[in-house]
Amino acid sequence: MSSAVQKRRPQTAQQFVLEELRRAITSGELRPGGPIRQEALAARFEVSRVPLREALKALEAEGLVVHHVHRGYFVAELSLDDLEEIYRIRELLETEAVRMAVRWPPDGLVGTLERIQREVERAAEEGDVAGMAAANRLFHFTLIEASGMPRLVRLITTLWDSTDAYRSLYYTGPTHRNQAVREHRAVISALRQGDEEATVRWLDEHRAHAVAALREVLTVEAPERD
Repeated sequence: MSSAVQKRRPQTAQQFVLEELRRAITSGELRPGGPIRQEALAARFEVSRVPLREALKALEAEGLVVHHVHRGYFVAELSLDDLEEIYRIRELLETEAVRMAVRWPPDGLVGTLERIQREVERAAEEGDVAGMAAANRLFHFTLIEASGMPRLVRLITTLWDSTDAYRSLYYTGPTHRNQAVREHRAVISALRQGDEEATVRWLDEHRAHAVAALREVLTVEAPERD
């Protein structure tokens, strides 16, 4: 097992497997619609099948995996309706979090976002899709967590996790990467001015552009899965 995996390993085997499986799914390592081969994963994680099964049940409850009788577990696939519903719920929840963050920002919030944005822009320029997806997530959750509402943050995290495997598709094209960079800069500018409405409006546009791009991807891919 790699040292990186060992460093991430929490106390219990079930929690360890749960975190590793969630990471593999949200990063796209385990592809949407693909089978989850329990024997191979148990060997990879050096655990018995028991914690693996418990972790899969937890991920099924989160909507990240599905179970088919006599076939086993598979990584969940999103329909276009699923995707649009998730982004709509995100809009409702994130707007509340962002409004709180703008009204009562913690010290250094804008500076922290500017540092993260430099990593977003580096990844965008280099075409580092995985790096940009990770930096983008950090950017958004730094802002969301600034709301000081941990239960709300947990709800939003679950929604992000359910679409992370698809989000990297958005950053494949340079046009989308550059657009995200511009929108992040606009968010930072609005935050610096304490402009709550502009911050919310730019984030709404940011999500809308991502949905539009993913809608195209899912519409093209749908006939191939029929």
